[in-house]
Amino acid sequence: MGLRKKGSKNPPVLSHEFILQNHADMVSCVGMFFVLGLMFEGTAEVSIVFLTLQHGAVVPAGEGAARGTRTLYHYGVKDLATVFFYTLVAIIVHASIQEYVLDKISKRMQFTKARQNKLNESGQLSVFYVVSCIWGTLILISENCLADPTLLWRAHPHNLMTFQMKFFYISQLAYWFHGFPELYFQKIKKQDIPGQVIYIGLHLFHISGAYLLYLNHLGLLLLVLHYFVELLSHLCGLFYFSDEKYQKGASVWALVFISGRLVTLIVSVVTVGFHLAGSQTRNTTDAVTGNVNVLAAKIAVLSSSCSIQVYITWTLITVRVQRWVEDSLQASNVKKKRCTSKGKSRKRTENGMETSNRVDSPPKKKDKFS
Repeated sequence: MGLRKKGSKNPPVLSHEFILQNHADMVSCVGMFFVLGLMFEGTAEVSIVFLTLQHGAVVPAGEGAARGTRTLYHYGVKDLATVFFYTLVAIIVHASIQEYVLDKISKRMQFTKARQNKLNESGQLSVFYVVSCIWGTLILISENCLADPTLLWRAHPHNLMTFQMKFFYISQLAYWFHGFPELYFQKIKKQDIPGQVIYIGLHLFHISGAYLLYLNHLGLLLLVLHYFVELLSHLCGLFYFSDEKYQKGASVWALVFISGRLVTLIVSVVTVGFHLAGSQTRNTTDAVTGNVNVLAAKIAVLSSSCSIQVYITWTLITVRVQRWVEDSLQASNVKKKRCTSKGKSRKRTENGMETSNRVDSPPKKKDKFS
């Protein structure tokens, strides 16, 4: 695949540095085994499980069609194989963006190590957020969710998904699962690993919950809102690191961030409430048909959505307050240093004037022999 980083020294085969430099090539070889499996009859059935979506069901196309049919999907155990293959694809794409885009930008701009790490993180996530926002919005438009918001809680059939909806969720799960090996490939510091694991785990928890509970349209809408706010966050960070005069953009992003969280809370409460309260069977649950309209499911979905939004908002507020306090202390220290330096300079000038203008100071005598 040619994703290997060029270095002055060739590390030993299968060493730590060798794996870090050539992990994209190694992952590409593993993925090629599944692709080449399609060429042989004995392995084609196994390869198809990894490459294509599984658990399809043929249903009537609609009321207007006489004999037309279409294929919808539900989830199953075979989805794990599909997620695994597209996790490999995510690792390859990650390495390609890193080497051919981000590394070239960092070399041209000559960033420090800290700014280079920030560029790598924000650059990778920004590309993912842009693609996910555009892709998710197109799905919402194609399935009429924006024109008719009631489809968020009365989509029929509620236990089946379209091809593009299921593929979107499979891709989302694959991307966030690929974040775990990237902690090793990107040489993340040990003190930063717990925060990264929590960040990845929260995304996997909520995406998996929406996928398994058949809250597909609600989860898709909330993901688009969440990714849009996070995209603005990383773009503001990139502009600030490139030039500190863009610091005012952080304040605008904070307002957008809080507004996005409020919209997410409102949409979650309204959609989940109507979806779970509008069913005729209120006290039965069936994981196969996707009916989770029970009190436990209501509490779990609403509490999870509300708690994560409150946690993210509280984290933002604490960070902003901490930065405000640090900036105010730094500004006060600078003012004190300026005042002390001005006082010392004034004293020095006054003392110099006094010694030069004193009347009683004896004049210097000239040397007679000079």
